[in-house]
Amino acid sequence: MTNQPTSTLAAPVSQQERIIILDSLRGIAILGILLMNIPGFGLPYPAIFDYSLSEQSSTNYFFWYVFGPGVFEGSQRAIFSMLFGTGTLIFVSRLEKRTPGLMPAELFLRRQLWLLVFGLFNAYVLLWFWDILYSYAICGIVLFPFRRLKPRYLLIASGICLLLMTARENRNLYKQKSVITKGEVVATIDTTKVRLTDKQKEQLSAMEGLKERSKPESKKKNYENDRRAVTGTYAEIYESRSNRAEEGETEGMFHFLIWDVLLFMFLGMAFFKLGILQGEAKTKVYVWMTVIGLGVGLPLSYLFVTNDVSHQFNWFQITKTKVFEFYELQRFVHSIGIFGLIMLLYKSGWFNWLFALLRPVGQMAFTNYLMQSLICGFFFYGIGLGYFGKLQIYQLYYVVVIVWVIEIIWSHIWLKYFKFGPLEWAWRSLTYWKKQPMKKTGQTNDTMN
Repeated sequence: MTNQPTSTLAAPVSQQERIIILDSLRGIAILGILLMNIPGFGLPYPAIFDYSLSEQSSTNYFFWYVFGPGVFEGSQRAIFSMLFGTGTLIFVSRLEKRTPGLMPAELFLRRQLWLLVFGLFNAYVLLWFWDILYSYAICGIVLFPFRRLKPRYLLIASGICLLLMTARENRNLYKQKSVITKGEVVATIDTTKVRLTDKQKEQLSAMEGLKERSKPESKKKNYENDRRAVTGTYAEIYESRSNRAEEGETEGMFHFLIWDVLLFMFLGMAFFKLGILQGEAKTKVYVWMTVIGLGVGLPLSYLFVTNDVSHQFNWFQITKTKVFEFYELQRFVHSIGIFGLIMLLYKSGWFNWLFALLRPVGQMAFTNYLMQSLICGFFFYGIGLGYFGKLQIYQLYYVVVIVWVIEIIWSHIWLKYFKFGPLEWAWRSLTYWKKQPMKKTGQTNDTMN
């Protein structure tokens, strides 16, 4: 039994213990997430899902489809969730080898609770309503009892989450379809001869409400309301964005995100235990991931999107005619394909320069994620430069490239002199309840997954 103090043993893992490919994958995912998030920063809310509400250009549909609900939808968040599940496994397992008793559990819980605080800061101070840190904090705690499961059981857990998510989607779909069906039945009643009951009046009102919200003029009105709010004062932006954040962290979290996030966290833990995330699997494994994932996933994504386009984004008609909701299914499949393709690039050795370039970005993923909220908020919101709602969809990606360049350059410069990113340092210091060394010295630097 060691005589070394617990406070010494319970410390961030050393640089030599880092798994380099995981840092590179984090870098890819954190930059890729901005591709998906940029419409939320730069466009009024209705225009995120309906590209026809924005000023039109021949390239708008392409960018909306590729980086919106089509090709890349949810894929970078999926990879980041996989890496978070892996990071949780690494963090706890290494502590359990070094630290006795309940200390690993205490540190892990403290780590997650501080992450939740940072998530609330992102949502209610930086005003980013699609914050994911809050969800990761809660779902990460759920992972703790499953950390010792064998890969096959983690894969089963992932599959159960996919099943539950798909069931939830279709329950919501058919609940809305029922509202429409019941309302349309009531609408056929001749009210000059038959007096509607209170229940029938409610059914008719609910159906007409759905129909009204789907009209172009209603969506345009919501578009303008959101544009005015986000280009206004901080108080006006807070009122609009905090309401959306609250909705995402209550109904959205426990009806949607909990299964969506846990699905890929469990998958990441399984892939790590199988060596897939570290690039240790045979090349043919990644080939099959790519071929099946993209070969099946992209056609599914195309079908998912074209149904909306063919109905001209009339959600009333879309709901009325749709038979099966498969958002999570198509997202899951094409995300596996994109992950497989990234790993094939890594295995080829031809793109070592790219993985090396993005490694520091991944080591500072936490800082860079919140920096995206800060930079984009300054550029788009009314309290900054006020470009919200002024750019076409394709023009938003100019901003993405600029932010990428800033984060790549500053991550390399920062880590040349410091052991951690500033928020990584703060998170580690709060987790261990001890100020961590920040500046690099001639000694080996420490960091924490």
